[in-house]
Amino acid sequence: MIVITHPTAVANEINTIHQLFEHGLELLHIRKPEFSASDMQSFVKEIGSEYAHQLVLHSHHQLAEDLGISRLHFTEKMRQNLSAETLYDYNEKKVYLSASAHSILAFNELRIFYQYAFLSPVFPSISKSNYQSETDLLQTLAQRTNFNTKLVALGGIDDSTMPTVLKAGFDEVAVLGTIWLSSNPIQNFKSCQQIALSY
Repeated sequence: MIVITHPTAVANEINTIHQLFEHGLELLHIRKPEFSASDMQSFVKEIGSEYAHQLVLHSHHQLAEDLGISRLHFTEKMRQNLSAETLYDYNEKKVYLSASAHSILAFNELRIFYQYAFLSPVFPSISKSNYQSETDLLQTLAQRTNFNTKLVALGGIDDSTMPTVLKAGFDEVAVLGTIWLSSNPIQNFKSCQQIALSY
């Protein structure tokens, strides 16, 4: 199970991140669109170098090597400017890549270099109001032809919706709102984790 940071600052955020890792979090995606490069450096340093191998950068990819991070995430827009040469270079350097897709067709078109990709929003988003897909993404899974890349459900994922997506054929889930908009993020993480591990 993957956790994505809230795009803006959250109370006790670093402490919560440490607790999530202590409770078995595998990967934390750092998505902070407003962060400058120095903000990102400070944030990652606060999390601690011992967790660097479990962090995924959504922006300021140029900092990854200095911060000891070997995982990068690319949105659909960012991928338009990515050359095959760059992808091969990342592959050579053992940098793990992930991607975002908003349709099964976009997911199917991903190159072999991407370890996994988020397909979203599967359900109406918990963290973004009025954000939902125009098509039923669960129904489109029958059109999946890309089995080299893990398919990760994102959007409206909590302990009540997780069984649905995992039964439907998603390989993995990513959570955001159910963690960061909760009064008890660790308890919510543990509930979701228990379900994820049972599939």
